[in-house]
Amino acid sequence: MKFKIWYFIFSLLVIIPGLYYLFISGLRLGIDFTGGALLEYRFKQEINTQQLGDLLKQNKIEVSQIVSTQENTYIIKAKPLTQENIKDVKTALSSTYGEMEERRIENVGPTIGAEVSKKAVLALAISVLAIILYITYTFRKVPKPASSWRFGIATIIALVHDVLMVVGVFAILGHFWQVEVDTLFVTALLTIIGFSVHDTIVVFDRIRENLIKNIGQRFGDVANLSVIQTLARSLNTSLTLVFVLIAMVLFGGESLRWFVIAMLIGVISGTYSSIFNATAVLALWEEKLGH
Repeated sequence: MKFKIWYFIFSLLVIIPGLYYLFISGLRLGIDFTGGALLEYRFKQEINTQQLGDLLKQNKIEVSQIVSTQENTYIIKAKPLTQENIKDVKTALSSTYGEMEERRIENVGPTIGAEVSKKAVLALAISVLAIILYITYTFRKVPKPASSWRFGIATIIALVHDVLMVVGVFAILGHFWQVEVDTLFVTALLTIIGFSVHDTIVVFDRIRENLIKNIGQRFGDVANLSVIQTLARSLNTSLTLVFVLIAMVLFGGESLRWFVIAMLIGVISGTYSSIFNATAVLALWEEKLGH
């Protein structure tokens, strides 16, 4: 805990570039949020996605993303299309690549996109409020002068750290590599929130136990002991999940790749923040204001 200021500095150095690109260009929103068309075709042979994108642009189709799935199947996400546009796309693809199968044609209107955005923000807000109330109630019997409210707020600070980390990375990916966010990205954020809180509670629960056993000791010393006691458990639990996610990135389907990458970033960030941010914030707060 004597190095806690350095942990805060490291987190800021990692988060600030993402916040910069989030501010100047924002997240690149997918059709779930903005509205658009989703086309899925299956071809007889494997084709180059870059060439496919160029062909569609020649036909004046504004493509936002092309995803290759299994069995020579490709999902095309584009700006809203008319029936004439869709017919032109099918004609162009058939003449270039031969026989093909039209598997799915969907149009997502802006009304649905706005509804998804509103529900996503509402879900995040409810999650944060519920977490604060739950942790405050769970740690209500923590020995004084420590405060259960401080435990809850420190947890949320670590949680915000993890969310900003993931959102910042995807702002950078969207700015340089046109990576879009969709409803799966929101699902990943909610999952990361749960994982981050779970890891933080493990450390905080050990702090509570050690406060009872070591009444009168400095809070920072108790927090330091608690982190050391839970460090191996936290790292082992996280690494098992990290290995699975890395395997999914390398060998999983293209349609889930960015969802898995968001999860991977969140899990690594959540493990770090639970140990080095949440506990450090709590120790600093209790030592400066708790007595």
